[in-house]
Amino acid sequence: MVRITSASFEELDLRTAYAVWRLRQQVFVVEQDCPYLDLDDRDQEPGTRHLLLHDGDQLAGYVRVLAEPEAMRIGRVVLDPAFRGRGLADDLMRTAIEQTGERPVLLAAQAPLAGWYATFGFVVDGPGFLEDGIPHVPMRREPGP
Repeated sequence: MVRITSASFEELDLRTAYAVWRLRQQVFVVEQDCPYLDLDDRDQEPGTRHLLLHDGDQLAGYVRVLAEPEAMRIGRVVLDPAFRGRGLADDLMRTAIEQTGERPVLLAAQAPLAGWYATFGFVVDGPGFLEDGIPHVPMRREPGP
């Protein structure tokens, strides 16, 4: 059974936090061959929500939603390779957008995924840039349907 839950940093139990950090490392560091400091202290900021996609007892995906002064920020969008191709990332993104309320939403999309983010109402909002050697584009979504 697939379900998505939302938790603050304080609500994450140790096993769940470990599973999140392991999944992010598995995909962003190992799979994408991009060594970077994933634990950036933003996980524990006030207002941060951790969206957890579980299939049974296994963590299948994750998104982090950050509260910033002028907007919300979606990041660390990740799906376990074993769960790709089933539309689960779409469900996770829709839930992340619901968590942002009536505020603008920002994200830094890996350039090849900009079209996918556009299906959720995001538009490119500035010039592309390299982040940890991977091409990205800033994107923004205004509140609304």
